[in-house]
Amino acid sequence: MIIKPNNNTISAITALPAGVGGKVLQVVSVTKDSTFTTTSSSFVDVTGLTASITPSSASNKIAVFYNVSLSNTTSTAATLTRLLRDSTPISIGASGTGVQASGHVAANNFNQGNVSISYLDSPSTTSATTYKVQLLTESSHTATLNRGQLSSNYGLTASSITLMEVSA
Repeated sequence: MIIKPNNNTISAITALPAGVGGKVLQVVSVTKDSTFTTTSSSFVDVTGLTASITPSSASNKIAVFYNVSLSNTTSTAATLTRLLRDSTPISIGASGTGVQASGHVAANNFNQGNVSISYLDSPSTTSATTYKVQLLTESSHTATLNRGQLSSNYGLTASSITLMEVSA
C-alpha cells in the first residue's frame, strides 16, 4: 500500500506543512584555524570568530553553536568565553559576585580545554545580526586559542561558530 499525503508522492514534498516550525532555513559557519592570544582580564573579541546572519522572519530563531579550544600559561588561571549578539551578551550566567560568562576552561600550559556552547536565540529582527565569541583570562596570564602554550606544534586545533536560522 502506498500512502500519498495530500495526494503527493513523498519525493514531491519539499516543505513542511503550514504551521509546522523547526525547519532549518539557512546555515552560516566560520572556522578559525589560526591562534589568538590575550592577556586581558576584560572580555575581548576573538579575531576571525564572528558570523553574521539575516533572519527571513522576525519570529524565527537562530541556533548558535560554538566550539573553542583553549590553553593558558598557568594551571591556576581560568579562561572564560562569552557569546554576543551584536553588542549584547547572551547565553551567560546570572549576575552575582562572579564574571558572567558563557563558558569556562581551566586548561594549563600542557593541555587544551574545549568549550562547546549551543544556544537558541530569538533576535526578533530581519536585519543582519552578528554573533561573536569573546575571551578573557585571569591575572594577566596568556590565554591562547587553538594551541597549547609550550610549543607552536603542540595541539594545533580549530575553533568554529555556526548559526542556523530555524523557522518559527
